[in-house]
Amino acid sequence: MSSMIAEERRRGRGAVSNASGRFEAEMREIVDDGWDSAADLPPLPVEITREAAKSIIARNASPDLPFDRSINPYRGCEHGCIYCFARPSHAYLGLSPGLDFETKLTVKPGAAALLRKALDKPGYTPAPIALGANTDPYQPIERDYGTTREIVEVLLDYRHPFAITTKSAFVTRDLDLLRDAASLGILRVAMSVTTLDHRLSRAMEPRCSAPHARFRAMERLAEAGVPVMAMTAPMIPALNDHEMEKLLETARDAGATSAGYVALRLPREIATLFREWLEEHYPDRARRILGHIRTMHGGKDYDAEWGKRMTGTGPYAQLLAMRFKKAVARLGLQQGRMGQRRDLFRPPPRMGDQFDLFEAG
Repeated sequence: MSSMIAEERRRGRGAVSNASGRFEAEMREIVDDGWDSAADLPPLPVEITREAAKSIIARNASPDLPFDRSINPYRGCEHGCIYCFARPSHAYLGLSPGLDFETKLTVKPGAAALLRKALDKPGYTPAPIALGANTDPYQPIERDYGTTREIVEVLLDYRHPFAITTKSAFVTRDLDLLRDAASLGILRVAMSVTTLDHRLSRAMEPRCSAPHARFRAMERLAEAGVPVMAMTAPMIPALNDHEMEKLLETARDAGATSAGYVALRLPREIATLFREWLEEHYPDRARRILGHIRTMHGGKDYDAEWGKRMTGTGPYAQLLAMRFKKAVARLGLQQGRMGQRRDLFRPPPRMGDQFDLFEAG
């Protein structure tokens, strides 16, 4: 077999394997030479590549997404969430959606300049930009590179509407900027919360902020006047879905004013990665969990059809949707996304710009 990686080498990671990407002509295997050499390999290090990106705003036309543009400061994510729907995108880089996704990361150091260039284009029409649509903008390498903060500074300079989705309490580092953006009505922050169980969180999303730290971050954001949304995502049948109401209640108490949810999605390689993870961490429940997931997707691991992929179909999916609707109503939470102002957008003045002399008088 050998895309499976020894436990000691992947300690603190989410995936348990590192199969080659689907576009690769050659498959990698770990082979022991009989001298236990495979067991002597060092822990997987984080490797960071700099990308000379030519553009920074990604566009989409997905009818079930509340935004048509996004920015991803990084490729790959050290948080290591086993359920992350972005994992398959690593295959386009010639890398594995497994452990490569968590350890081989890409940073875009020229992102802020590219963003200014895009926003300065004649005829540019503002609409909310999503940060964290693919990978977390406040994952650990943000501490060293600060690419997300530079992007937020540009968006604030231009008074451009934006939204942040994160699982990291590190978002509060930028409270100074987020407070100013919120006061203009151009920002909302969605904090993704999956469980109150620290053991489950550590196994399922090993390098994310602990559950209590995320709720404390929500409190700090709310105290600063930043609109906070609680995203209970993903909800996984027979694993964490029983916590939905308690998660929403805890988020409300922490200052969240709106909420959303997403059912587990298993596109492409994630289905195999998630099965492997279940067999290692929850073998007693694996069959039941996977069975429920298939009932929500027409007997398949995943149904990519618009309008169904986020919530699923069938009785179990309907029950989940009904529970969410009742919970947000009882808790006084708004359902869905919060709006941001678009009418304040304007390129900031530059050194040397010519001003109207009549206005100056």
